[in-house]
Amino acid sequence: MEKPSNLLLKLSRRLFENPDKQEKFIESLIHPQPFHPCILWCQNKPDSLPFQVETPTDWQPNFVDRLSLGEKPGKHLLHDQGYFYCLDFSSVFAASVLLAIPQSVRIIFDMCASPGGKSIFAWKALQPDLLICNEVIGKRLGMLISNLKRCQISSCTVVNRDSSIFAENIPLSSDLVIVDAPCTGQSLLAKGEKAPGCFHPTAINKSANRQKRIIANSAQIVAPQGYLAYMTCTYSPEENEQVCEWFLSRFPQFQAVRVIHLEQYQSHLTHIPCYRLFPQDQLGAGAFTVLFQNTAEGERKQVDLDALSGIWRKTNHGDVENF
Repeated sequence: MEKPSNLLLKLSRRLFENPDKQEKFIESLIHPQPFHPCILWCQNKPDSLPFQVETPTDWQPNFVDRLSLGEKPGKHLLHDQGYFYCLDFSSVFAASVLLAIPQSVRIIFDMCASPGGKSIFAWKALQPDLLICNEVIGKRLGMLISNLKRCQISSCTVVNRDSSIFAENIPLSSDLVIVDAPCTGQSLLAKGEKAPGCFHPTAINKSANRQKRIIANSAQIVAPQGYLAYMTCTYSPEENEQVCEWFLSRFPQFQAVRVIHLEQYQSHLTHIPCYRLFPQDQLGAGAFTVLFQNTAEGERKQVDLDALSGIWRKTNHGDVENF
């Protein structure tokens, strides 16, 4: 086995007390194994599936299929026609907390939306009246818009502004806010990709501080009795459990929701109901996910596309695209 870095060793010991689990975690990053391809059906499945499909997990929604190793769905004609979206199964795990929302959801706001997988999952699972997809990084907008259009996601608006703008201009407006937070991306290693400096304390702390700012701004646009889903694709507790603990200490009107179908993945690093998938589970590269509910009483404030457009006119910056 290739020798892991001291920082990776330190992280593995924080995540797992059992030496065997530590070793399996490290092995999954140093010698990554291929994961089964996964697709999210945006349109109705064809009667005859063009791929070999694996047995679904008990929490896997019926509009998601995990495919056999070696399948290349991204090269299929149905992909070009927008029938499905390709994503890591870890993203399905993270987004599956949305399946625990019991009531109808009219407005969904995805704060960090590109390339679009969580937005498309939410649209398919919850069928909102309006899906607002924000991406603050301009160079990531093209991919987001392309994927949403290709997959024929209707009643959707794409915007490009910092989270603080929405906290100020459309508070208490969204039944669900998704924060797929920018992170150090440690799970990229489990896919055989590079993530330079992802275990360094400076990078982790910088990322955690940014995550706290984004989740704090995002909380302010959650309607009373609405939901906030927070998720990452990294392993460091500073970016996951510790962000949740910080958040609940400052926004006591929110409480974490138990997600029954993910209880076997409960994080042992906190008492808060939140859930982790690790690469050694062999389902995906890894994810952290939690669902909060705003327990405050009151009415949801109205938001419409004209109001969003008004933000851009007022600031003379940013962009809105409707489709």
